[in-house]
Amino acid sequence: MTIDELAQRTRLTVRNIRAYQSRGLVPPPELRGRTGYYGEDHVARIELIRELQSEGFNLEAIRRLIEGAGGETEEVLRFTKAVREPFELEEPREVDLDELEETWGDRADPRILRRALELGLLRELGDGRYEERSPRLSRAGLELARLGVEAETGLDVIATARRHAEGVAEAYVQLFLNEIWKPFVAEGRPQERWPEVRDALERLRPLAGEVLLAVFGLAMTEATERAFGRELDLIKEEVRREEAA
Repeated sequence: MTIDELAQRTRLTVRNIRAYQSRGLVPPPELRGRTGYYGEDHVARIELIRELQSEGFNLEAIRRLIEGAGGETEEVLRFTKAVREPFELEEPREVDLDELEETWGDRADPRILRRALELGLLRELGDGRYEERSPRLSRAGLELARLGVEAETGLDVIATARRHAEGVAEAYVQLFLNEIWKPFVAEGRPQERWPEVRDALERLRPLAGEVLLAVFGLAMTEATERAFGRELDLIKEEVRREEAA
């Protein structure tokens, strides 16, 4: 393809393509005489740039990523997708205010809604519609309501759990950065190790969740034993007193 044909194929202007070349984002064409010709690799690189821009990367960040991967566009794309992949496995649910009121009842009052928005449980979409970012958390909140727990109290518990979860998340992110990413960067980001680094990031997701659930299970067992052990001891003491009387 000539540069005009490449521009038509990728829906870019010739000026944009030349600007990408000057920044080192797109490799030079193959020269035949005085004419430069482009191939499918150039199309793939431009599509990669467009996709990374849609993910929020600026051109300088894209250049560094591509340079760090030795020009392997597929590895760059796979790694950036792994970074951007959400850790939560459930799909958000879009609802309107009427649906929230039907589900939550008087818990859908403006004060509670504001708190849910502040905690990130809901995201306002406009026109009276909301996104439940975690329907599972919403169901848990409803179960607490059925147990007689006030909405504000339930949200307080969720806020506390979130603070602790943020600490765990930060610990795992730092673990990845310190033990895997920084040594990789110190080695000059060798091209052959990109798949290994990406695989480590992807394996971190289930591992972090498994460890968090396991540790929470142990902590919950111990906290329950401590709390109810005292209560059961009190009940036993009351029974002994009644029997003695």
